[in-house]
Amino acid sequence: MPPFDPALANTYPVAIGCDEVGRGALCGPVVVAAIWFDPAALPPALLAALDDSKRVPEPERARLAPLIRTHARVAVAAGSRALIDRINIRAATLDAMARAVARLGLDAPVLVDGRDALPGLPGRAVVGGDRLVPQIAAASIVAKVVRDGLMRRLAPRHPGYGWERNVGYGTPLHRAGLSERGRSPHHRLSFTRGFG
Repeated sequence: MPPFDPALANTYPVAIGCDEVGRGALCGPVVVAAIWFDPAALPPALLAALDDSKRVPEPERARLAPLIRTHARVAVAAGSRALIDRINIRAATLDAMARAVARLGLDAPVLVDGRDALPGLPGRAVVGGDRLVPQIAAASIVAKVVRDGLMRRLAPRHPGYGWERNVGYGTPLHRAGLSERGRSPHHRLSFTRGFG
């Protein structure tokens, strides 16, 4: 059952929600979305449909992402493969989050999914936030649609890794491709040592 009840819309925070997708992938960027809306002003059907992106089927994510963009303030940023290798995945994720929040240009608390709040900004980290804060759930959906789309567009240029299906995560097909072909320019050196 989706976690957000439109009848309780007034009880959810009016805040910026921030989440990432791609932190555990072997290749490609980490993509972050920062999203602000007043839950009480969101269409009830949209609020009721929000959930952790991993729990939302792909066709539903594709339907929801443009609706979220229509009814919310949305900013997206990415931490590149090169940035991840240079400063580590955690720091690259926080950097992308800070840039996405800055692009919104809003003075609002920032609720971040996970254990790391954004330094210097009002707000806090929320463990399991994509099931507790509707803006974080919306951010997880938008970020996943953006990143999955990017990896699928890259797949034909770098065949053999299965990115059209695994979007850069370490499935057996992806690992077999690394063993057979070595790294592509999009593979994170820090995540793929020992392959190729």
